[in-house]
Amino acid sequence: MQIHLSDITASEGKCVQFSAELEMDTVTFQLGSFPVIAKEPVELTVTNTGDKVLELEGHTGVTVTVPCDRCLTEVPVEIPLQIKRKLDMKLTDEERVNDLDESSYLTGMDLDVDRLVYLEVVMNWPLKVLCKEDCKGICSQCGKNLNEGACGCDEGPKDPRMAAISDIFRKFKEV
Repeated sequence: MQIHLSDITASEGKCVQFSAELEMDTVTFQLGSFPVIAKEPVELTVTNTGDKVLELEGHTGVTVTVPCDRCLTEVPVEIPLQIKRKLDMKLTDEERVNDLDESSYLTGMDLDVDRLVYLEVVMNWPLKVLCKEDCKGICSQCGKNLNEGACGCDEGPKDPRMAAISDIFRKFKEV
């Protein structure tokens, strides 16, 4: 959704609230493409604080399916978002680029709400996703999900020099 900001910029002290539905169906970036399975409407408040500076505040939530980092099972991950930005409407697009302001969600007087939310989702992306705290992962030999049961592969060390360390770990498992 695009929001045109010229009416708000023209009136100092003006405060406008918006509610927008997200059109985003996937989140795609360097880690891959992840489907959005649930999304809340974006509630935004835009306030003209004077001198063509707008204060943008809002909140929303997005739920994305992400593979577990250990067993690759799809996990629904909720990403709640609190948005708080200041927009200097005096700057041109070139000046924003020169100031290293990565506000690609603002073009002239138009605010792209989906792009703003996308950037917030990427910045709030979880570092590690697990299907459960004690996820056992997958077998390194056959690829079976070890949460569903043992696979029967030989768990012995492949390198004979590691046999002594393997015995130490096996003794600690018995305790």
